[in-house]
This record gives sequence, C-alpha cells and structure tokens, in this order.
Amino acid sequence: MTSTDLVLPPARYEFGGDEFVFVEIDQAMSLEANMKAMTITGALRERQLEGVVDICPSNASYMVRVDPDVLHPGELVELLRSLERDAQRLPADLVMPTRLIDVPVLYDDPWTRETLMRFRDNHQDPEVTDLEYAARINGFSGVPQLVDALSGAPYIVTMLGFVPGLPFCYQMVPRDRQIEVPKYVRPRTDTPERAFGYGGAFAVVYPVRGAGGYQLFGMAPAPVLDASMSLPDFTEREVFPRSGDIIRYRSIDVPEFDRIRAEVEAGTFRYRIREFDFKPAEFLADPDAVNNELLEVLYR
Repeated sequence: MTSTDLVLPPARYEFGGDEFVFVEIDQAMSLEANMKAMTITGALRERQLEGVVDICPSNASYMVRVDPDVLHPGELVELLRSLERDAQRLPADLVMPTRLIDVPVLYDDPWTRETLMRFRDNHQDPEVTDLEYAARINGFSGVPQLVDALSGAPYIVTMLGFVPGLPFCYQMVPRDRQIEVPKYVRPRTDTPERAFGYGGAFAVVYPVRGAGGYQLFGMAPAPVLDASMSLPDFTEREVFPRSGDIIRYRSIDVPEFDRIRAEVEAGTFRYRIREFDFKPAEFLADPDAVNNELLEVLYR
C-alpha cells in the first residue's frame, strides 16, 4: 500500500489551564494541514477515550477539552503525539466519509451591494465594489471571471466558528490558484443574514445579521442556521454545516433565488446532498481530477 507524505513541521502542543490541550499543526493554512488535523481528531474521536470531553478541529490546528480528574492532560499529549506520527503519512486507502452539498449563491446581489456601499470608508478601495476589488487584486479580467472561479471548484469546511453555524470553507484548488482577499480595514457594523463573504482564503455564509469584516460577494437563499429546527435538513441540529463537508457554492440567477426563498418560507426546502467516501491521498495527488469526480457525483 502506498501513502502520501505530508511535508509539515512538527506540531506545537500547549496547555490551556487544567482542561485544554491546543495543538497547532502549522502556522500557515493548507489543505495538507487541515487534512492532518481532521485525520488526528477523527482517530481520537473513534477511540472514545474516557476523560475526553470535547474535540474541536480548526483550520490548521485543533483543541481538546479533557477532564483532568479522569485523564491527565500530559497523558493525552503523549497519545496525540502518537496520532500525529501516524498521520504524517496518508495511506492511499484512507477514507473520510463526508457530504457533498450544493449551496446556491446569488453573486453580486442587491442586498449585500447595498450594505457594502454603506461602508466604503471602511474599505481598502472605496471607489469599487468588493467583487470588483477582489477581481483586480487576484488578477481576473473582471467580476464574471472571478465568479466563475469562486463557483467552479468545491470547498471543504475546515471549521465552524465566529458565530454559531458559520462555516469556514477553503477552496480545494492548488495554492497558486487560491483566491485571497484581505478583510475590511475596519469591520462593518452590519452584515445581512446569509451573506456570502470572503476573507483571507476562506469563504463563509453569515448565519445571522451582525458585524463582519469579510468582503461581501453575494447572498445565499437558504440558511445555514435554523434555530427553530423546522426545515427538513435541520431536524437533528440547528446548524447545518459540519467540519469535513465539501460544498460547491453554485452561482444562480434571481428567479432561482426567489424560488428557493419561497421553498424556505414554506418549510419545504432541502439542500442537495450526496454521501461520499473522500480519499485525501487521491485528492492531493490530482486535485482537479478528484474535483471533477466530486461534481459529477453531486449532480448525478
């Protein structure tokens, strides 16, 4: 059996009081670092170790909460170091069961455009929209070409955070094709619910209205948080995204946006979801081929 080496520095381990162990896989975000973090936390979760209270994977790190009366944090670190060594090489047959999800987005919508125009003094370039700014600094000839790139390749949910239900998503393309934008110079005091934003190399959907500093690119018609748990996809959890989900932020037009909003308001909307056995080693060997397979399965 062949394997794929993850060329990453040794992880950094730190204690947070008596109950927390923080592990930094790498200072820089990469798909390799995130997959290593997910591999380690997945292996730890499978062990169902007594004394482990919570496991929280992040972009390029993870944190474990432990009950020190049951499991000494030092003993946990020794186990985590062992799991790190095992995860340094990804076996070719390593499988991560995940969900492929179609998330519609109306890019350059009127609601986020109205919001971002109210906060141009907070922006790096007050003379253009966020999409126009992002297209220019990423070398695209215009907004349509940027939207094609944003919606063309899938993203992996690397963590949930900031507010409940907000998925941080990293596009599954080689690093030289990553789209990157800075956050606003000063955060906005308003961001619409379901706004599709981008900051650094991460895409997000804001689950609720509030402050925010990511560039605003569009609006999702369907929620990622349903506190009432009334929609079919939210019967078990108020939060829809999960770490490890693979999402395609598909570009839609106004009629489709309106149709989906009507389904949401009627309580009948359901996301397109396909179960998939994702093999990290195969993806790292040929990202474009695996992405094509992901999209074929999602829309089959």
